[in-house]
Amino acid sequence: MTHFLGLRETEKTAFFIDGANLYKAARNIGFDIDYKSLLAKAQDACQLIRASYYTAIQEDREQDYSPLRPLVDWLDYNGYTMVTKTTREFTDQQGRKRFKGSTDIELVVDMMLLSDRLDHLIIFSGNGDFRRAIEAIQAKGVRVTVVSTIKSSPPMASDELRRQADAFIDLVDLEKAIGRSGGPARKPRQENSDYDDDYEDEYDDEYEEID
Repeated sequence: MTHFLGLRETEKTAFFIDGANLYKAARNIGFDIDYKSLLAKAQDACQLIRASYYTAIQEDREQDYSPLRPLVDWLDYNGYTMVTKTTREFTDQQGRKRFKGSTDIELVVDMMLLSDRLDHLIIFSGNGDFRRAIEAIQAKGVRVTVVSTIKSSPPMASDELRRQADAFIDLVDLEKAIGRSGGPARKPRQENSDYDDDYEDEYDDEYEEID
């Protein structure tokens, strides 16, 4: 029987969440993800082995507080396996302080290591760099689903990743199931807008700029 996210009761399944990519995708289509609901629905629908969340965290010596830390701590205490990396600080040619960090390698290594124990792997990312890793995992007989969106501007899911996956699920179609309720409605981010939020810099791909 097929359930939420195409999950099956008899399948050993794992989630791999590219935190930066998923956050941007959800933000760009205008809703917040209810991670508690996501985990609960998955646990009810399959044999969930692990739900891993990957993100780089900025630690600026000039500021004690990271706006991403509350989310990371909450996920860590509520059933998610957290994989974090501290960003590296450097100064660009214009003398501006910037930060660089990515957990893509950690995510790929963990997918490969766990894939021998899985029937179904779900990756929450639209990053085309993961295509080859997904192909290798599929060669082991593991079904792979990609969750991202092509309905943002620009689309967050690469065509090559979507073609490689056994199934693609657009985040827009999941909003009713895992959209966070109880707060004001959010508008999709538009290019060249003044929209900002607490996580903006920490989730800016691999690079961050500090004025």
